[in-house]
Amino acid sequence: MAISKLCFLTTFLLLAYVSQAQLSLGAGRRQFGTQQQRCQIDRLNALRPSRRVQSEAGVTEIYDEAEDQLECAGVSVQRHRIEPNGLLLPSYSNSPRLVYILQGRGIGGAVISGCPETFQDLQQSEERLTREGSERGERGERGERGERGSEEFGQMPRDEHQRILHFRQGDILAVPAGVPHWCYNDGESPVEAIVVSDISNNQNQLDKTSRHFMLAGKLQQGRGRERYRRGREEEQESSGNNVLSGFDSELLAEAIGVSRETVRKLQGQNDERGHIVRVERRLQFLRPSRGEEGEERESERGERGERGCEDKVVGNGFDESLCNMKMRENIGDPMKADLYKPNAGRITFLNSQKLPILRYIQMSANRGVLHRNAILAPHWNINAHAIVYVTHGRARMQVVSNEGQRAFDGELRRGQLIVVPQNFALILQARSEGFSWISFQTNDNAMNTPIVGKTSFLRGVPVDVLVNSYRGMSREEARRVKFNRGQEMTIFTSEGSRGRREAE
Repeated sequence: MAISKLCFLTTFLLLAYVSQAQLSLGAGRRQFGTQQQRCQIDRLNALRPSRRVQSEAGVTEIYDEAEDQLECAGVSVQRHRIEPNGLLLPSYSNSPRLVYILQGRGIGGAVISGCPETFQDLQQSEERLTREGSERGERGERGERGERGSEEFGQMPRDEHQRILHFRQGDILAVPAGVPHWCYNDGESPVEAIVVSDISNNQNQLDKTSRHFMLAGKLQQGRGRERYRRGREEEQESSGNNVLSGFDSELLAEAIGVSRETVRKLQGQNDERGHIVRVERRLQFLRPSRGEEGEERESERGERGERGCEDKVVGNGFDESLCNMKMRENIGDPMKADLYKPNAGRITFLNSQKLPILRYIQMSANRGVLHRNAILAPHWNINAHAIVYVTHGRARMQVVSNEGQRAFDGELRRGQLIVVPQNFALILQARSEGFSWISFQTNDNAMNTPIVGKTSFLRGVPVDVLVNSYRGMSREEARRVKFNRGQEMTIFTSEGSRGRREAE
């Protein structure tokens, strides 16, 4: 009996270990040969998009992946603008990504393999049934398809799909690698979103290139200049057909069970609308109404479920928990701030403790707002690169390398982007109009070390160590260096701005 219990316990622990190992294989970041040795990050630049791809109902702007700082961080960046009633067609990518909604609102969906279609409609209108029956007759489908169609017409057809989500300004959306996703603007103003893909993530087993696989439509050729890595073919810029277009039409028709005419439509032949198309009428699909009382209760249940997701991910029910994992979180709401100082600003952090799916894609983010002349304390990121995108205003930023040299010393403006490499120190001060940013990190629990202020390097070092570390420093000077910022943390008001406010 004791031996049986021991065998059972051993087997259980072994299965738990294997499950954890399988999960680990899908996470983390990998190196591509000796790529890091070739990183040229002694000089950083504020970047703007280098290529523009126009579509029928929107535009996508792409940052040059071959820029040294993006290449060394192992990320690619693009910015979408979707007009009202515009649909960003379904696609998937070879790397996980985070999407931040800069403005607007809309609806999106992701199709996760193996997850059930939990949105179901068992009733459809008689008019639609008649129309579908007429279409079947026009196509002249025969064989099993025709027989199956007749049987379905005798019954009530149903529509079903995987869950959808509503998004709004300030939301972060997490999309794993290989997961098809789409986005629809059901609002009255354009949707703008910045997208960062982590192409150095272990989920990407291809080369260090961001690859987007269209499942519908056709990607138009972009305008603008873009540098290409050695060995990368330039004609890739103009290749934008969807995945289905590469299959033989007759074979694909047989596989799906439809006519070749239908397959030609699936393959996007003669479709020049691009990857963002205009919906002729309002998009119709299954969704709970915004005002339903049950929506709030479902949200509460989801939040309770998220707290238990951490344990589920480690166990053997990972696929099931992924189906139910929350993929969206708002970090633009001031009420969700983690750090707040009335006269200086606020910062909201989003990591895998708040949004468990981030553990799977190994990314995190933070959203910051600085008031006029406020200072973001000097600090360095311990375990991640930071991709900083400016959403409002201007600020002066300095970034210092391990050699004590300024890798960047300049002004950041709205729409610009810069990569702050891991362990490089930075300081930032807002200009008179203030400054706001969104920062994407290449670790699901990114950490940083402040140099000054509460919980900082200087605060944690004994006074005598400071005196002996900096030549000529007195004990009184060391105490001022250590305690001058008192209980302040991360966000500081400048002495100059403080004096001007008192004068006013």
